[in-house]
Amino acid sequence: MNAFTLAIALIFVLIPIMLSKTFRLDLEKDTIIAVLRSVVQLFIVGYLLTFVFESEGYFFIILMVLIIIGAAVQNVARKKTPIKGIAWKVAITFIFIEVLTQGILIGFNIIPATAQYIIPISGMIIGNSMVLGILFLNRFLSEIEAREDEIDLILSLGGTTKQAIHTQLIQAVKASMIPTIESQKTIGLVQLPGMMSGQIIAGASPIQAVQFQLLIVFLLLTTASVTSIMLGLLSYPTLFNNRKQLMRLR
Repeated sequence: MNAFTLAIALIFVLIPIMLSKTFRLDLEKDTIIAVLRSVVQLFIVGYLLTFVFESEGYFFIILMVLIIIGAAVQNVARKKTPIKGIAWKVAITFIFIEVLTQGILIGFNIIPATAQYIIPISGMIIGNSMVLGILFLNRFLSEIEAREDEIDLILSLGGTTKQAIHTQLIQAVKASMIPTIESQKTIGLVQLPGMMSGQIIAGASPIQAVQFQLLIVFLLLTTASVTSIMLGLLSYPTLFNNRKQLMRLR
């Protein structure tokens, strides 16, 4: 792959732009902006990673991981939500997941403690947590809005806030975890995952590529469960006032 072949690949950008114009979807501007941002952002990250890999300093590794977490937190927190302090709750969740997963990976010597492994894996873990966090919060708040009367009834009968919100919390956790579980049921049959495909293209043994991909599969299962449950436990108390009354979300 070089600059010339990459330029030819812009054909795959022109096709959706032409279709959008033909069918009057009005997505041409958004498509162009998305492409420009992806090109700029990825090249910047590429040069940064080159520097970090060559420096071999833990300071830069930690800094890159914090940048990844910060960008993910900002993306989740900017979504409109009535949950107070959502940014801190999301940040705590992501940091906990990062420490948990990397602690196990490095502690059991599953991967070496180098930037080449830590940063890409951290990006996949936090990126997945970001998507799951948004999915969970949207479903959680929707469940609460749809069943406010049921929550108020449980509270009026003497139930605790945890008891009142339990059903909605469980449903939201399940809904946010299902996409991860279902996608892994057909992994290798419907599609070859990104890490596996990348390693094969780079010339790695398919078996070695499978082993690394399975590592990511196992990590994403933990990410899915921990993100949803931890974010839910941190969020639900802020939905009630001092009198243990559910605050209106609308």
